[in-house]
Amino acid sequence: MKVILLENVRKVGSIGEIIDVKRGFARNYLISQKKALFASKENIKEVEKIKNELGKKDQDKKNLAKEIDEKIKNKEFIISKLSTENKELYGSVKPTEISKTLMEKDKIDINPSMIQPTKEIKSLGTFDVILNLHSEVQSKIKIKVIPLEENQ
Repeated sequence: MKVILLENVRKVGSIGEIIDVKRGFARNYLISQKKALFASKENIKEVEKIKNELGKKDQDKKNLAKEIDEKIKNKEFIISKLSTENKELYGSVKPTEISKTLMEKDKIDINPSMIQPTKEIKSLGTFDVILNLHSEVQSKIKIKVIPLEENQ
């Protein structure tokens, strides 16, 4: 299915590009998230007209992402969880939990879908987490998981 991108999408393409993607990806993600339009003749003309405006919006998003990156780059955030004697967690630390921690500690609102742990967080310790703030801006933070008993 051919679509026109309305914003830069990592590993897919950039603004105004007409790309061929699988029908499900186009319908369920790109078009539903307003990241793309179906590539009809009318839509192609429309995107050509507003391409400059879309470029400015994308630049604003990129600048905001850089500001957030400067605030949190290489910071360490602490999450306390219930654990067993051999330092394994009951469950794991999910991106939604990391997102909540960022909001509470630094008032930074990051969508859980932008959070990408380098490996699954299932034990106590320090873990690297990558934040995809923009298609061109990535940030790294550390998540330190401590036992819940230590905090009380």
